Amino acid sequence: MSTLTGRRPSGPAPYRPPRPAPYRPSGLTWTVLRLHRTALYVWGAALLTVVAALIWMHAIGPDARAAAGDCAASDFLADCGIIRETAADKIYAYGLALVSTCVTYLMYAVAVWAGAALTGRELESGTARLAWTQSVTPARWLAAKLAVPAVLLTAGTALAVLLGDWTRRAGNGELSGGWFITNVFISSGPVAVAYALAGLALGALAGLVLRRALPAAAAALAAAYVLHEVLDRFRMSLWPAETTTGRAALQFPHGALVLEHGAVTGDGERLSTSMACVGTDSAAALGKCVERSGLTDFWTTYQPESHFWPLQLVESGLLLAVAGLATAAAFALLRRRTA
Repeated sequence: MSTLTGRRPSGPAPYRPPRPAPYRPSGLTWTVLRLHRTALYVWGAALLTVVAALIWMHAIGPDARAAAGDCAASDFLADCGIIRETAADKIYAYGLALVSTCVTYLMYAVAVWAGAALTGRELESGTARLAWTQSVTPARWLAAKLAVPAVLLTAGTALAVLLGDWTRRAGNGELSGGWFITNVFISSGPVAVAYALAGLALGALAGLVLRRALPAAAAALAAAYVLHEVLDRFRMSLWPAETTTGRAALQFPHGALVLEHGAVTGDGERLSTSMACVGTDSAAALGKCVERSGLTDFWTTYQPESHFWPLQLVESGLLLAVAGLATAAAFALLRRRTA
């Protein structure tokens, strides 16, 4: 009589195909995102906050417009003051100003981060050289370092600009400030994206030059500040202004930025600071003012609101040129150091 021993029959084990490995994102792009995930989370949270705030302000825009209209139509300053204090226009105006400021000065944060973390810290710690020994060329490493944040910055900043314009159209345009104000101008067009990209390139170059995080951050911040202030000072000179004479010089076009206004005396002397007779409503009133003041002519040089887009495009072109030069310098420096 045989007994069961519990042993498995001898022979080869049946073939079992190996389980597929779980998918793990790989590649240089994913490495950049993973390495700088903290900055990615901060950027995403800031963008979501801006988007939510702009959508909410767009919703209260009609109320802000109605409140401003009631205030303008009021015959009593006290009533107007009450409306200003209690209506949605105050929240609307403050909210737009805050968002515009954040978009305008995004360049500084981007430049500091790029100089300190994107290139400076990795060169200081040796992480970059370790990547170069793992079949990643220095040029490819730098290209990924610049391309990934450039795409994210372009998409996010463009979204904020478009939503900002959408929100301004929903409310009272007078509450968002003149188009020529620095914060409004930069946050309302493609120049905001160009500033962010210029800050990225300047920061990356500072990190490659100094190869230390903190000094590179300080240098990038200084370069961004100089670039921002120079363009802010000469912005209205980037496109030819218009000049009018005679009575037209006394009635400034709505929304225009007056650069210079003056008058001509009976002796032919030009007074560039004279505001005499400005705002006269009729030809008779103008004649009396001219006779009383001894003036013979007037002139006004100004930038009309129609020059908004030419100025935007010229400044954007200059900023992109700076970004391109800084990027080219960064690649040339990296190639010389790794040759």
